[in-house]
Amino acid sequence: MIALILIGCALATVTVVVHAAGFSLVLRSLMKSGARPPTDTWPIARLLIRVMWLLILIHFAEVTVWALCYLWMGCLPDAESALYFSGVSYTSIGYGDLVLPKPWRILGAIEGLTGILMCGLSASLFFALVTRIYALRSEAKRK
Repeated sequence: MIALILIGCALATVTVVVHAAGFSLVLRSLMKSGARPPTDTWPIARLLIRVMWLLILIHFAEVTVWALCYLWMGCLPDAESALYFSGVSYTSIGYGDLVLPKPWRILGAIEGLTGILMCGLSASLFFALVTRIYALRSEAKRK
């Protein structure tokens, strides 16, 4: 059991590293796209959609790391099952139609907790971006 928890902690650490690296790329991209976020509706929508897709790619990379581990350890029979289970666990949907073998189940719980934290971090980027856009629009209206 301790070995599995350590494996889960290592996977969670890799997930955070992937998220931090991806987040850094997204932030760099936002900084390069202009000093000020747009204040008109369609440019705002395009910006948010671009950020959403970049974040989805980051999350997919993290899900894939967990899936490859499940596959490598022989917990799941094939790549499709491993990706599906990992995605469902990471997003905390947990359908239950596919489960890990009994000794490995703690990994699904650790992945779910890690996914909640990483999705919360991504949501905070959206919040910060929308807050910045709102502040700029408010500032523009005052002038």
